[in-house]
Amino acid sequence: MTTENIFKQINVSIVKLVSIPAVNAPLVLAARLLASAIFISAGFSKLGAGYAGAQGYMASVGLSGELLPLVIALEMGGGLALLLGFQARLAAFALSVFCIVSGVLFHSGADPMQQIMFMKNLAMAGGLLAFTLFGAGRLSLDGETKA
Repeated sequence: MTTENIFKQINVSIVKLVSIPAVNAPLVLAARLLASAIFISAGFSKLGAGYAGAQGYMASVGLSGELLPLVIALEMGGGLALLLGFQARLAAFALSVFCIVSGVLFHSGADPMQQIMFMKNLAMAGGLLAFTLFGAGRLSLDGETKA
């Protein structure tokens, strides 16, 4: 048996496993939980004592701090919508655009840590685009039957 055949068999087995509704639905829910957590916590961290610091960080790249309430609303609202599976395709698409734009604005420097943060934003955008394409799954307020 060749290595190619082994990987093909593994992939076929994974496809069979995740096509079982009792496996698929909790996996999509777990994916939504993991993907949404960073946005909900980031939005929450900007409230109260974190508000002024976030405004200052925005100002450091030439953005108006008056945009911060929109950022918080998108992070918390979009994150919660994704978590609950409410208008998940729309929320995921909006958050993916946010990830790309904020990555370019805040993490495009030559510093290695900023490059890692930029790539993290792109990776999150990629995962969010998968939700945009495939939806929130059965265990969601959207209640999609295919995920």
